[in-house]
Amino acid sequence: MNTFSVAHLVPDHIAAFEQYIPSRPDDELKKLYGCDRIFRLNNNENPLGPPPEARNVIKRFSPEKAAIYPSGDAFHLRSKLSRHFGKDPDQFIVGNGANELISFVIKAFCREGDNIITADKTFAVYEWVAQFSGFNARLIPLKEFGFDAAGMAAAIDERTKILFVCNPNNPTGTYWDIDTFREFMSAVNGKKIVVLDEAYCEFVEKEDYPDGMKLMEEYPNLVVFRTFSKMYGLAGLRIGYLAGSVEVVDVIRKTCVVYSVNAVAQDAAIKAIDDQDHVLKTRRLMAEARHYLGRELERLQLPHVIGETSYIMVKLPMSDSLAYRKLMRHGIMIRSMTGFRFPNYIRVSLSEMEMMEAFIKALTEIL
Repeated sequence: MNTFSVAHLVPDHIAAFEQYIPSRPDDELKKLYGCDRIFRLNNNENPLGPPPEARNVIKRFSPEKAAIYPSGDAFHLRSKLSRHFGKDPDQFIVGNGANELISFVIKAFCREGDNIITADKTFAVYEWVAQFSGFNARLIPLKEFGFDAAGMAAAIDERTKILFVCNPNNPTGTYWDIDTFREFMSAVNGKKIVVLDEAYCEFVEKEDYPDGMKLMEEYPNLVVFRTFSKMYGLAGLRIGYLAGSVEVVDVIRKTCVVYSVNAVAQDAAIKAIDDQDHVLKTRRLMAEARHYLGRELERLQLPHVIGETSYIMVKLPMSDSLAYRKLMRHGIMIRSMTGFRFPNYIRVSLSEMEMMEAFIKALTEIL
C-alpha cells in the first residue's frame, strides 16, 4: 500500500508560516472559563451594531435571494460609493473584508523576489499575506507608537512594490497628520504603490487627519482601504472596499475573486454609508468610554496608549496571555498583544459603560 506524506509538496515559505488560530465561539468559551456571559472587548466591534436602515435590510432579506448569486462586482454599492465620494464607480473594488483586499493588491503587483514595507507592530495581515504568498515583508519599527515615515522611505529598494500604512494604526491608535503624510508621499515620489488603510478613519475627529479619499486625486499611486466592519457595525457580513486611480484599480481588479461578497452585505452597506447620525452617536459613546478608561487606568497607575480609534492599549505587570485567561474567568474578553509584538500589553475595545465598568472591576481584581 502506498504511503502519502504532504511535506515534500509544501513550499518552504508555507512550511515556515505560523497559522493564525481564532478564538472559540462564545458558547464554548463560557463552558471553558465557567462564566455565564462574555463581554467582547477583543475585536473592536461597534456596540451599537449596524445603522437602523442597514438593520432593516438585514431583517427584510428575502430567503429566495439566498439562492441567487450576488452582483459579482458589487455594481450598486460601487455606484453608491461613487456618488458618496464624488468619484467614478470604476475607482472602487469591494471585497470580503480588508483581508481579501490586501491579497488582491499584493497579487496584482508582486512577483518572486519583490518586497512590501510596513511597520513591525501593526495590522498583521499585510505581513501574513506577503509571507504566505512568497514575498518578503520588511518591517520597520514604530517610533513613539506610530509609523516611522522616514524609516519606511529609507527601506525602499528597486524590488519594493507596495508600502502599507495603517492610519490610524491598529493597535496603537496613533495617526499620521497631513504634513507627515505629504512628506512621505514626496519621498516615495510616485514610484511605488502606497496603501493607506483607513479602517478606523470614521472615528477620528482631528482636523489635521489626512483624508485619503480626497488625497488620491493628488497622488495617483495611492490606494485607500476602508471597511464597513468597524464604524458601521457590519463585521459579521465581511465587507470592505478600496479606492484609487482608475489606472491602478483596473490592474488590481484582474486579481479579484468574483462573487466573494454576499448579497445582504452589499445591500446593508448601501444603506449604512449615509447614516451620519450613527457615526456621531458612535463617536459620543467612544469619547465617554475613552475618558472613563483613561481616568481609571491613571488611578490604577497602568501605562496606556489612548489614540483616536475605538480601542486602547494597556501595559500590565504580568503576562498578557495570563491576563487574558484571568479576565475570561470574569467574562471579559480582551486581545492579548504578544502576537502584535507588544508583550505584556492588552488591547481593549471601547464600548458601553456597563462593559467598561465590568472590565475595570475585573482588571482591579486580577491585579
